[in-house]
Amino acid sequence: MKQHDFDQPIQRRGTDARKYAPSECPADVIPMWIADTDFSCPEELITAMLDRVKQGHFGYPFNDIEFCKAVAKWQAERFGWNCTPEMVEFAPGAVVPLVYGMRVFSSPGDKVLLQTPAYHPLFQLIENNGRRIARNPLILRNGRYEIDFEDLEKKLSDVRTKVMILCNPQNPTGRVFTRDELQRIGELCLKYHVFVLSDEIHSDVVYSGHKHIPFAAVDPRFGDICCISINPSKTFNTAGLRTAAFICPNPHNKAMILEERLNNKAFGRPIFGQLAMKVLYNECGYYADQFVAYVEENVKVFREGLLGAKGLHLIEPEGTYLLWVDCRELGMPHEELMRFFREKVKVLPNEGSTFGYEGEGFLRFNVACPRSTVLEAVKRIQQATRA
Repeated sequence: MKQHDFDQPIQRRGTDARKYAPSECPADVIPMWIADTDFSCPEELITAMLDRVKQGHFGYPFNDIEFCKAVAKWQAERFGWNCTPEMVEFAPGAVVPLVYGMRVFSSPGDKVLLQTPAYHPLFQLIENNGRRIARNPLILRNGRYEIDFEDLEKKLSDVRTKVMILCNPQNPTGRVFTRDELQRIGELCLKYHVFVLSDEIHSDVVYSGHKHIPFAAVDPRFGDICCISINPSKTFNTAGLRTAAFICPNPHNKAMILEERLNNKAFGRPIFGQLAMKVLYNECGYYADQFVAYVEENVKVFREGLLGAKGLHLIEPEGTYLLWVDCRELGMPHEELMRFFREKVKVLPNEGSTFGYEGEGFLRFNVACPRSTVLEAVKRIQQATRA
């Protein structure tokens, strides 16, 4: 089998990589914040992109059905879901279909349920579209986040709650929800007529002993109340290509979402984004497998490193390469905590409070980088917290 060298560093500082922007991350600081990887893309993608550049023309592309077939193939092969190409459509990012769906299935003033702590742009997209946030805080119990189903039903039963945004695998906690949990969520949403927008962007990154199940694959009935959002960017380091897809099993629901997209003139496919989806999902499964195995070992290195640090506790991830770390024992307000890591530790994570007030005292670390970077980061954390 072909092997990708994930230990090989790539030079991103000094390029247009936001992760390394001098205003965000000075040269002496290790960036472990924004959710992209420090790995080179698969050779198959690079070769295909170069071949396309050599054609020397970049006019409007047609909507290639092979794009939809590639997405359906990936879902079938990786997750055992019989997703058809007819369910699939292009989106310029994984969050965009969440906006389309929220506008279709709710009105200004309605509530959108969010399990918190949550990916911070989700707060913005709800409020910026005139909706209100209904929070269903996850409960941290014995080092693992659990769903508060009693609270979930209470919030879903509110007649103004029209939409639930489900993030699975969950960012930032790293939870991969079980079939039983997803079944209970779906049953409640059916009962109270709530539409589910399922953000499954991290679905490829699931660790040993856990399994990602697409929401629509849990129960045939759930296909009528959901739209799933995916993107290869987290796996293959292609966020800048602005290519993603949404999967809507119910044709009528899909048509309504497409109408909303048309109303906002947000439908042109990019040449290289369309090409990337086809190449990655048809030819690069080996890369995804090796990527997950490599990052899972990075998690182990980071976990063991924190044992030698003071006041930091890893919330064991079940998926994603984003590690949620409980720093409350350090007793620092969030501004001081970030300043401590940026200026003294010289490691830049994400500030936990940006994921909601439930994240105060926590930090999020991205370990999708060469192992040498993880080793250096935990060394710095150990030295700074012992001092």
